[in-house]
This record gives sequence, structure tokens and C-alpha cells, in this order.
Amino acid sequence: MALSQLFQFACTIVLGHGNNNNSSQEKVGKPGTTSLDIHDKIAQKKKMNDFQMPLHYPRYKKGDYEKMEEWKLDTLLKQYGFFNFDGTLEEKRKFAIGAFLWPDQL
Repeated sequence: MALSQLFQFACTIVLGHGNNNNSSQEKVGKPGTTSLDIHDKIAQKKKMNDFQMPLHYPRYKKGDYEKMEEWKLDTLLKQYGFFNFDGTLEEKRKFAIGAFLWPDQL
């Protein structure tokens, strides 16, 4: 038994592994939070950490943005990393035009 404890201690020191007794503490959230809240936060953080800039710039013209439906603008903005862009449809259109069009295309 002492040998297994010594081995476990050596693994903890050398490899950073061990028998953490904090697993029950990690599962318990702050008072008032539910497991659904925790899962939502993890999913949102994962989305932001997994973000990769698309290889190509959008190829829309100013007229395309002015006619574009809101769901399509939302998808485009999320694709390019603007996850929490809250605003009216007109604000989203103006933002997309300013962000994705070169000055000579305006």
C-alpha cells in the first residue's frame, strides 16, 4: 500500500496527475446557478474559442447588404466573429457595409 501511495505521489509531482478530491467541488456551481446555465456558458465559451476567421472576404455589394434579410446578416456577422451584435436591422446593415466594403465600393 505504501508503494502505491509513493507512486501516486510521484505521478502527481512529475506529471501533474493525481487523485484530485476536488471533483465533487467542481460539480457544484455557485448558489442560484443551474446546470443548464453552466452548460450554456461552456457552449458559448467553446464557440468563441473555436472561432476561425474565414479565408475569404464576403463578396457582396452595397446593394446586396441593403436588401439582405436579417437572418442572413446575423449569420454573416457571426461567421466573421461578431457574436453578440445587438441592434436594429438598419444598424446591422450599416455595420456590415462599413466592415466589409472598401471605401471605393461605397
